Amino acid sequence: MTALVTGASSGLGAEFARQLAARGHDLVLVARSRDRLDALAAGLRERHGVRVDVFAHDLAERGAPERVVADLATIGIAVDLLVNNAGFGTAGRFEQIPAGRDTDQVMVNVVSVVGLTRLLVPAMLARGGGGGVINVGSTAGFQPSPYFAAYAAAKAFVLNFSLALREEYRGRDLRVLALCPGPTRTAFFDVVGSGPRSAPG
Repeated sequence: MTALVTGASSGLGAEFARQLAARGHDLVLVARSRDRLDALAAGLRERHGVRVDVFAHDLAERGAPERVVADLATIGIAVDLLVNNAGFGTAGRFEQIPAGRDTDQVMVNVVSVVGLTRLLVPAMLARGGGGGVINVGSTAGFQPSPYFAAYAAAKAFVLNFSLALREEYRGRDLRVLALCPGPTRTAFFDVVGSGPRSAPG
């Protein structure tokens, strides 16, 4: 079984990779940082004896999901489990967030999730082999969050998208799960520019 993990260079994505490799899954790791992906992949291969392929892509760019899937086709890999983990947040007054930053956030947190799911799920269904999708949301997706407006809205999308697909694929041998962690000590808060204690709720 092969799992594709986005945002795999650190944090929850790297932990997904470690846990899946420990269970014997081959991996495809996707993130912007090629060096960190290569280092993680080398360690997983050595420790668990699994195949690990690495693709460096920025999921904020238009067409990134298509490029990831084209890379998969080039090396002849079929994905059985998609982990849409890549994401980042912005914090502050909406009008003061740098121009384009929230657009990039929506591209990573929403557009790439839909794009990769749309591109990979049909083949999972066609194989009939019990495929799955894990979408990493957030407890922020359960309510509007002032000063995290775009982030909370994006995670609300991830939650509802996942719940809807779960119903669509019920009984069709494809599982869909939304993981909604609360504030977690990862590099997320380095990007946001605040600490876990600043998160609402």
